[in-house]
Amino acid sequence: MLNRILDHLEEWLIAFLMGAATLVIFMAVLHRFLSGVPVIQDYTIRLDVSWAQELCIYMFVWMAKFGAAYGVRHGTHVGVDVLVRKLPASKAKWLILFGLFAGAVFTGIVGTLGATFVWDNGFHYALFHKLGLELGDVPEGPTSPDMEIPTWVAYACVPLGSYLMCLRFLQVAWQFIRTGELPHHEHGHVEGIDEAPTDANLVSPGVRE
Repeated sequence: MLNRILDHLEEWLIAFLMGAATLVIFMAVLHRFLSGVPVIQDYTIRLDVSWAQELCIYMFVWMAKFGAAYGVRHGTHVGVDVLVRKLPASKAKWLILFGLFAGAVFTGIVGTLGATFVWDNGFHYALFHKLGLELGDVPEGPTSPDMEIPTWVAYACVPLGSYLMCLRFLQVAWQFIRTGELPHHEHGHVEGIDEAPTDANLVSPGVRE
């Protein structure tokens, strides 16, 4: 149940960020084009879209972090599988487990470092201010140059995405220990489209056996 909920959340978040970022960039390009049209340029140049590029950068960074976690769960990450296939099954098992646990440790460390950075970069101040607690000498933290939002909001994807990726590594490792199976992604498969039988005559009409 937890895996299914996380899968759906990751899929919707990634799709939303990709779609929204595309629309924002399209709007910015359209605005730039219309600003050169004499009839309406007096109106369009009054619109400030200087924030579009910064917003898209943040959106794609968030998408990349959560997309990496999604990739671990569904086997789209290329890790040690090339080497593993050359080894006997007994040796490959321990190498796979080492790789999975190493990934979990690494992403856990990155998540902790990211959480510390976000906390010191303004989240500490925002949380205490929201709860009405004593702030003391807690710094407010910087804001982004164009959107002027607290930078900890943008950087929050580092601990969130890294901890989620750590969880995914542990889930895959536990599944491998129990069943001996790893998630596998077929790059040529498109979800929702049935696999068609391969016919050499259809693929290469001029070649006959």
